[in-house]
Amino acid sequence: MNSATVRNLLVRGMLAGLGAGVLALIVAYVLGEPSVDKAIGFEEAHAAGHEHEVELVSRSLQSTAGLATGVLIYGVSFGGIAALAYCFALGRVGRFSPRATALLLSGCALLAVHVVPFLKYPANPPAVGDPDTIGRRTTLYFLMMVLSALIAVAATILGRRLAPRLGNWYATVVAVAAFALVIGLAFAFLPVVNEVPADFPATVLWRFRLSALAMQVTLWAGFGLLFGELAERLLNPRPAAAAPASAAAATG
Repeated sequence: MNSATVRNLLVRGMLAGLGAGVLALIVAYVLGEPSVDKAIGFEEAHAAGHEHEVELVSRSLQSTAGLATGVLIYGVSFGGIAALAYCFALGRVGRFSPRATALLLSGCALLAVHVVPFLKYPANPPAVGDPDTIGRRTTLYFLMMVLSALIAVAATILGRRLAPRLGNWYATVVAVAAFALVIGLAFAFLPVVNEVPADFPATVLWRFRLSALAMQVTLWAGFGLLFGELAERLLNPRPAAAAPASAAAATG
């Protein structure tokens, strides 16, 4: 793949990430923000009588422009990274079309980068978590994310090396089983973080985490569909439609 093609795919990946970010923004605003407001209300109710910190950014700005900026930048950034990974993966993970490869890559990225770390260290709304441990919790989350991505890559390599001897089906089964086994060991050995207040509403916590997961599913599914279409048109352009026979005869 030459540099011009890589550059074109990178641009298309960032554009697809932007489009997917818009979809994820809608999900985050509609599903996530009500839970955030309830969590903030819980926090303020428990802080009654205590000195309040100065609010540098208003809540209305956080839930609109701030949310949009964060989600869209996230979408564009990960879209560019995913496009570069796509350039490496195309033709190396199987005989898939550009569109199918984009969907496969998006699904694997969703699983490795978000779903697996989410199962170990799920997202929490405001008022959940000790401010003094935020650095430790962030480090553990990113460690789990890096481990998941590396293990996914190792499982893919394992499956490809076993395929000539076991066949694609059994090689895939072994690779998935190995991924699940190593991830299970990581879950067992990494420390547990549970800082949810005893009286925090379980429904608010559940809805917030569900909305966080829905946002990521929307982001990566949208990216896979959009980028797959753009990559397909770039790498497998459709031939120009043949002129009608009557027009050809007239010009002849």
